[in-house]
Amino acid sequence: MFPGGDPKIVGYARVSTAGQDLSLQLDSLANAGCGRVFHDVASGAKITRQGLDAALSYLRPGDTLVIWKIDRLGRSLGHLVQIIEDLRKRNIGFRSITDAAIDTTTPGGTLIFHIFASLATFERELIGERTKAGLSAAAVRGRRGGRRPVVTASKLAKAHDLLGKGLSVRQAAAAIKISKTALYEALRSPAEGLSEE
Repeated sequence: MFPGGDPKIVGYARVSTAGQDLSLQLDSLANAGCGRVFHDVASGAKITRQGLDAALSYLRPGDTLVIWKIDRLGRSLGHLVQIIEDLRKRNIGFRSITDAAIDTTTPGGTLIFHIFASLATFERELIGERTKAGLSAAAVRGRRGGRRPVVTASKLAKAHDLLGKGLSVRQAAAAIKISKTALYEALRSPAEGLSEE
């Protein structure tokens, strides 16, 4: 006997829009023995989903979370692995109905999950390497990461002209449609970070 009663099979279903039908997923989850099913009508990319959050809070050690298909759960491979790893640490099983190999309550399914975790780590490392390579290549070409400067060379020339005619920095900045702070910074180092329009 697990704390909190007998182990439960809990389902989670999701569709992206209100125009889509949950029936297929709900029927499949009921056939899989789910006594309780949580669901969301939300994009998979959405960071918080009330139904998923409620399902994860409801689960107890010894329970199993069942979904119809793997893409119903995580926003990305990394997010999927994070959820399943959290379930594993809480002694909660995970099973996907249509992805039969993914069942952490079996040795083979656990192995598949570890492969997923390795791929997620690999994906993160690749993204990090690409970002570093991109920044290095930009630095070689004399560019720096970050946003393009607000004050272009032509705007700065116009600002100098307006200041020469007696306008204040605030008035000149308003005339060329930039902030007073941005103009002050450009005036302090006029050659730094300017681009042509």
